[in-house]
Amino acid sequence: MTDSASIFATGNIPDAPRSDLPELLVALAADLRAVGYTVDGVAAFLGAAASSALNRDQLIPALIVTGQAVKADPGARALAAVVSLWLLAVPQPPEEIDAALPGIRTAGLLELGLVELDDGAVAAKADLRPYGWDANEDGSGGAELWVSSDLAAHQRAGVLRHDHVLGIGQASTTLVQTTIRRHTERALDLGTGCGIQTFHLLHHCDHVTATDISERALAFTRFNLLLNAEALHLDPKNLEARVSLRLGSLLEPVAGEHFGLVVSNPPFVITPRSTGESASEQFTYRDGGLPGDDIVASLVRTLFGVLAPGGTAQMLGNWEITAGTRWSERPKSWLDGSGTDAWFIQREQVGPEQYAETWLQDASETRDRGHYQESYAAYLADFASRNVEGIGFGMIWLRRPADTANAASGENAADTGNAAAISRFEEITYPIEQPVGPHLGASVERADWLAAHHLAEAHLVVAEDVTEERHQRPGAEHPGVILLRQGAGLRRTNLLSTELAGFVSACDGELSVRQIIGALAALLGGGEDFEPEAFRAGLLEEVGNLVRDGFLLPEGH
Repeated sequence: MTDSASIFATGNIPDAPRSDLPELLVALAADLRAVGYTVDGVAAFLGAAASSALNRDQLIPALIVTGQAVKADPGARALAAVVSLWLLAVPQPPEEIDAALPGIRTAGLLELGLVELDDGAVAAKADLRPYGWDANEDGSGGAELWVSSDLAAHQRAGVLRHDHVLGIGQASTTLVQTTIRRHTERALDLGTGCGIQTFHLLHHCDHVTATDISERALAFTRFNLLLNAEALHLDPKNLEARVSLRLGSLLEPVAGEHFGLVVSNPPFVITPRSTGESASEQFTYRDGGLPGDDIVASLVRTLFGVLAPGGTAQMLGNWEITAGTRWSERPKSWLDGSGTDAWFIQREQVGPEQYAETWLQDASETRDRGHYQESYAAYLADFASRNVEGIGFGMIWLRRPADTANAASGENAADTGNAAAISRFEEITYPIEQPVGPHLGASVERADWLAAHHLAEAHLVVAEDVTEERHQRPGAEHPGVILLRQGAGLRRTNLLSTELAGFVSACDGELSVRQIIGALAALLGGGEDFEPEAFRAGLLEEVGNLVRDGFLLPEGH
């Protein structure tokens, strides 16, 4: 169990919003709700075009809309003032904020540390924006929140502070959409930042431990949790009953503990290291302080130790691709002999130049030409020192196999023991359905089903989202290409052989896999070179792949 000294329970540290003033937090939440400062409220106020531009960090369309809205409708003045203050980082007259947020007023915002006075105007000291997600079909699980973080590069001048606390970004929402949601007693949010992953975990986990190496990040998380206590079903007077905030690096704060689910958007950015560099010179929200991709490698190798039997981990990461190798070679090396089930999906691959440009711009390090040139050169030299020609980005799923007594299931459980290890390394760079988490979870369940059942005895049906395409030359008697396409989830496309296409067309649940393969063997066999056993084994393997990928499903599933 972790040392109690690592537990973060303060609500008042320099340069972070205060969470030790519960009356003001209640008043702020009530005011924001009353003025319509919600995801839907802001979207309706700005309109589709300005909202889309704002999501790309472009402020001008929203500035134009805000000014026009106030002229056209004085009743929109209150929401315009709040949107301008926090989303657009435009200082507002105190009287405008007092009128828009009458419960907390400017004085309360100053006391919380969310704003400061700049030449008499109220200026945002931190970002505060609406965030939420829709409820399930049964009405459960939705949330309407507000999230505070540091002002982003497009909202302020100069290079970001090195202990910058990142807000809602593409990486954090990608992890949210990727995570497989299931009830878990204890979950770990490793590197919580401003708390985005923790908010979602609280809706399907009994207790969440959130860690970060940054004290400021934990202060923002604590503020966000208590500001949204009602929506997150938290008792403000007993936050620790459901959330534990831990200060420390990587897995140190939870040494000796075990979790059913770990999620992490770690500081995976590959950044050049310099001799004698201190932690204060690194951007804590993105730089792990280790050379190359060692931060991701270290987590992949060690997360097994904090997972309960059957527990899973999901994270995002970068990995280096050296010249002359496949992208998957390095991630595979992190798992050699570990016994961990693993699934890596590479979503993007870029060269050293594009990688350097992306992350130098991310921290606003492009504004000083001399600094930009020096930093750019350092990136290229660092990658060249390891013969790196590409950097991959993607999603990682890991699982600690369950105990034998718990893992086996199904009619032949005694024969299968633990579920067969999942070891998948694939590249999917085209658009996929979001959220993809439910589809990833279904894929894992199908892999476990295949490990626990005799596929030959199963009765299969074609999934509802699957369509078939046939292409042939004009005048040709038979199609030259037969494709199966998925309309949902990972939206895979599978090229079918003639016999596999025949198999799929017969999958209506009536006949078993063995019966369909037998019929195809009788129909297509008979030649001198035909080997019945090889035909059956090969087709059975291909059918297993179609089940694993969700083209075919066991009847009733």
